[in-house]
Amino acid sequence: MSKQQLSRNNKITHLIAEYLRIRARSTALCERLEVEDYTVQPIADVSPPKWHLGHTTWFFEEVILVKHMVDYSRYHQGYRTLFNSYYKSAGAHWLQSQRGELSRPTVSEIMSYRNYVDKQLVNFLSTAEVDSAILSLLEIGLHHEQQHQELLLMDIKYILGCNPLSPTYCESSLDNTHIETAPWRSFDEGMYEIGATDSSFAYDNEKPKHKSYNYAFAMSEQLVTNGEYLDFIQDGGYDRAELWLSLGWEWSNDNKIGHPLYWQKIDNEWYEFTLHGLMPLALNLPVTHISYFEADAFANWKGKRLPTEQELEVYLSASSDLERISNIKTQSAKSADIFHPTSSDMPFGQVWCWSKSHYSGYPGYKPYQGMLNEYNGKFMCNQFVLRGGCVATPSDHYRHSYRNFFAPHQRWMFSGIRLAKDI
Repeated sequence: MSKQQLSRNNKITHLIAEYLRIRARSTALCERLEVEDYTVQPIADVSPPKWHLGHTTWFFEEVILVKHMVDYSRYHQGYRTLFNSYYKSAGAHWLQSQRGELSRPTVSEIMSYRNYVDKQLVNFLSTAEVDSAILSLLEIGLHHEQQHQELLLMDIKYILGCNPLSPTYCESSLDNTHIETAPWRSFDEGMYEIGATDSSFAYDNEKPKHKSYNYAFAMSEQLVTNGEYLDFIQDGGYDRAELWLSLGWEWSNDNKIGHPLYWQKIDNEWYEFTLHGLMPLALNLPVTHISYFEADAFANWKGKRLPTEQELEVYLSASSDLERISNIKTQSAKSADIFHPTSSDMPFGQVWCWSKSHYSGYPGYKPYQGMLNEYNGKFMCNQFVLRGGCVATPSDHYRHSYRNFFAPHQRWMFSGIRLAKDI
């Protein structure tokens, strides 16, 4: 066997192991659920957990097996429509807002679907002549599944958070340590390189690497905390139109928004619903589940501003190295699963931070070809970019160039605030 063949075989063996590990993580995240939890869809943005398990399986089936495995037979013809999220080129799809209307397929049937596709894909990778293009699709599929692991936790939290019984997803406790006020980090005016290279995985919307001119700025080393945000509320922040964007003011008033999602006031005391249950509001922890409208209003109240996504990437790249943060998260995971931010002074991995940058393609942006052309580019309208990852982001899925994006009113994701200022 040549060195080239040996290298290729080793890569495939590694990818199969990664595939099985990542797929197992998705089902493990659902093991704390009761079967009744799998089908609930409280709002259109939230998908039932069983849909996520089916859709991530559909992705591997449609993108790789159907197109590249000779004589492949779909597990169920109807799943082609039910678990297609939004890919018009893949045919019809069930409406997102109606995913919770379907009691079938059952959770058991979806688990069988996952097992079927897993066996077929592993067999295909082990026996077929798999070229680099297929391996690239597999890598995208693995990161796509990790994206849905974060979405699973977001959606499970919303499903449980809607319940007046405040069900607990995870029994492990959260630390609430006192944190000294962190300083600001300054950055000189100049040209900076933004975006991902081809040396490791990144989505098409993170490329190409390009130059960005930034004026001198400073970034807060501390995320905005619950305590700071409570001060904003107590100062009438939700009642002062001058702090808000016009659309944000309308959104806040029309929906009677007066505090972050998952905050509750009980007997004149503030509580926060977390995946670890309903807890007294921890003033030192990062404020979480904030919309862009709320983040912008808070920044105006503080006399500061939200950073651009370029400033956030410059800050993240200059902060503590990724390996250190990954090791911290790994050590935490060994003692107990943590599904809520626990630190306000970590540069990333706690909450996705809103930027004031509209989501659009970089100079020279080229979307994926084929069906995956629809993966990112079609959403580059009416959305804002968030950076920095969150506690629900798999650590081996994160990179500083990662661009998340949401509409300005959305807040069921683990979103928070890091302030910037001009200098």
